[in-house]
Amino acid sequence: MKLFAPITALCLMAASGISHAADPNLGRNLAATCANCHGTNGQAVAGSGMDALAGMEKTKTLQKLADFKSGVKPASIMHQIAKGYTDEQLDLIATYYAAQK
Repeated sequence: MKLFAPITALCLMAASGISHAADPNLGRNLAATCANCHGTNGQAVAGSGMDALAGMEKTKTLQKLADFKSGVKPASIMHQIAKGYTDEQLDLIATYYAAQK
């Protein structure tokens, strides 16, 4: 009986990780945080000075994000934002934007 609670907790944690990873909208949901600057679904406003992320090649987006995250590419805020995501989350965001038109 003493093992029941730890085993149950472990199973619940494992199940929550699986359901989190299986969320088909996770990339879209993570990318929604970019809308304030880069526009809804990555459609930046023309003349705003912001990159349009929609349709950008995934590898290009990932490289830019990695450069911001590492500090190689200076920015006013993107270096802070990129550090808040795991590499897996950045991959999901880049995949989402690459699929946008």
